Amino acid sequence: MSNKFTGVLAALITPFTDDGKSVDAGRFKAHIDDLFDAGIHGLVPGGSTGEFTVLSLEERKQVNELAVKFAAGRGPVIAGVGSTKTEEAVDLALHAAQIGVDAVMVVPPYYDPVNYEQLKELLSEIHQASKLPIVYYNIPSISGLTLSPEEIAGLSSVGVSSYKDTSGNAPDFTELVFGYGDKIAAMNGWDTLTFYGMAAGNEAIIWGAANVIPEIAVELWNAIAVQNDIRRGREIWKQIWPICKFLEAHNYSAAIKTGMELRGKKTGGVRKPFTLLDPKYHDEYRQLLLNAQIQLP
Repeated sequence: MSNKFTGVLAALITPFTDDGKSVDAGRFKAHIDDLFDAGIHGLVPGGSTGEFTVLSLEERKQVNELAVKFAAGRGPVIAGVGSTKTEEAVDLALHAAQIGVDAVMVVPPYYDPVNYEQLKELLSEIHQASKLPIVYYNIPSISGLTLSPEEIAGLSSVGVSSYKDTSGNAPDFTELVFGYGDKIAAMNGWDTLTFYGMAAGNEAIIWGAANVIPEIAVELWNAIAVQNDIRRGREIWKQIWPICKFLEAHNYSAAIKTGMELRGKKTGGVRKPFTLLDPKYHDEYRQLLLNAQIQLP
């Protein structure tokens, strides 16, 4: 199937003011400009990396609006609209359509998992209301919903054109890429499987680490997906993989924002009850970034 999304799509952080009470538009614009300057291909605001679960409904809409505004046509914007309530998800999707996003990303209701038919009904309502293509956010560890490759591909009947895979299940991912690629486009979203996703032929990657290491993330994409240089890709991945492993070993949003702070970028921290990583991890983190030839202040 045709998929207009390509390249490295950054799963965006949500920058806050220093008191953590508001979204900081100035920091958001500066960060988005930095990402596009580094060669990032598109943006995915309002997802897990963006701490959507601690944002109010109005803040979620604000984040999506700002992402579209600051992207300024430089790349696609896929807005996170997942919710535990159908009414709220539809409201967010309608708003996303009004502000001109390219697609919406929907994580299944979490805490109480839905069944497959309930999921299809939810996605259908979102698609019918917004008329936007849907990126299904496959993250069983959070949603409690584990679908087979055939079931994920079957979501194409209710407006799902692609999916972000944060399952870590490489065999199922492989089956979807090569067995159901005509129905649904696969985008890896599990950090330590990024190299594999690119090598497997993903048309796009949704990647939180791109907030911290955008330049080398793009370098990896260019080596594997553009230049077909798998040997060079392995060399770059050898530098990136330890960073990805570190990120997955901690609260992800906190680790991403801590990495940005180590690079001299103010993020406003993460919202309570969460906090940035304990300083005892900073030296290890700095060394991983330096090993990847990332410039630090």
